[in-house]
Amino acid sequence: MIKNIDLTKIIFVIVLLTFINSTIYFISSNMKFKELRNNKEVINNKEVINNIFVKEEEKFSEDAMMKLLVNLNIKFPHIVMAQAKLESSNFKSKIFIKNNNMFGMKVANIRPSTNLGSQNGHANFKSWTDCVLDYALYQAAYLNRIKSEKEYYQYLSNNYAEDKRYVRKVKEIAEQIK
Repeated sequence: MIKNIDLTKIIFVIVLLTFINSTIYFISSNMKFKELRNNKEVINNKEVINNIFVKEEEKFSEDAMMKLLVNLNIKFPHIVMAQAKLESSNFKSKIFIKNNNMFGMKVANIRPSTNLGSQNGHANFKSWTDCVLDYALYQAAYLNRIKSEKEYYQYLSNNYAEDKRYVRKVKEIAEQIK
């Protein structure tokens, strides 16, 4: 017998899992394939993302990334773009170039992810679009209750980065993007 269960927490977890499953189902239903790597299901979505949101031949650009952020309905795309610019040293870092990882994200083990595993201590992605989709899954898993930029920045401050000046730096870049 379980005691002291907060009903709202149970409902939140059920809603969150339903949302994540719906997101995965939407992605899966629009794909012809999935692949199994290291006994872990990995969504291979490059073709789907490129066909729906980004022209197949289009390489990474900030404009293409912003278009994808908006089309994926990612919350606060200008802030997310600022995070990517900061984390990837303006899209020039080794982790971005070698891993297609513009957010400096580690391998996700609990939530659904598009990463292929770890390389250089960070998540490795097949393409930059896979990295952006992974960030959308991250937001769906952890940020679904956040409604304002203030709450988003507070979350970043409390949970995302080790640098105490991270939020200030992101805000400065985000203001230039707006």
